[in-house]
Amino acid sequence: MIKNILTIAGTDPSGGAGIQADIKTFSALGTYAMSVITAVVAQNTQGVRSYRTIDANFVGDQIDAVFDDIIVDAVKIGMLANAEIVQVVASKLKQYHVKNVVLDPVMVAKSGDPLIDETAVLAIKEILLPQVTIVTPNIPEACVLLNKKEPIPIEDMEQEAKTLLQLKPQWVLLKGGHLTGTICRDVLCNSQETHEFVGDRIITKNDHGTGCTLSSAITALLPLMNVPQAVEKAKGFLECALKSSNQLSVGHGHGPLHHFCNLWNQ
Repeated sequence: MIKNILTIAGTDPSGGAGIQADIKTFSALGTYAMSVITAVVAQNTQGVRSYRTIDANFVGDQIDAVFDDIIVDAVKIGMLANAEIVQVVASKLKQYHVKNVVLDPVMVAKSGDPLIDETAVLAIKEILLPQVTIVTPNIPEACVLLNKKEPIPIEDMEQEAKTLLQLKPQWVLLKGGHLTGTICRDVLCNSQETHEFVGDRIITKNDHGTGCTLSSAITALLPLMNVPQAVEKAKGFLECALKSSNQLSVGHGHGPLHHFCNLWNQ
């Protein structure tokens, strides 16, 4: 049977990130996409203009509506703008005994615009991270979670990924895309094993929604395989979407990825 995958996140009216990128990714990977909206964001390829959070109780009502009716095989969590929403999401995960939970700790947009407040960061660390299968921070997000002001250098990534395990997720995928250089390094670890993914950096301005897409791809694949396999295959999907993004002409800033590269290029 086709797997049912739920995203809990904010929107992107330009279609490159957030809920829209999640739904495209789930669909491209052959799963049935569902969504719970936590925030409505006014953004495009050039940046975030403003956002409005959804009432936390209504976020809970959306989650209840899905789980009361549908078998959910995996959940991806993106933008959770305040502590009240974090608390509701964490409570619902526990209530419904959700397995295969992927947390993309969306805190800052690619443009540098903040998408979360400080109370939400603390709630994520204390009550949400212990419930997730894998958390997928980039370097700036990892620095927020670790209370570090200096960027994490590439040679310290494994050490810092293991430090993030102290916040009690099952797995950490620390992504090195924000670092400079021709090589891109990601580190995946749990309490027993460590995996490294190293590849050539793909040069393109169309990289809006990269983090959303990777975490969503992992979520779609988790019901079918173990975490290291899901990460490896998800990174292959992301590579194709990045390399094919020059076929799109969307906006004047950081354009979107080509989520359907494997389908439309046949």
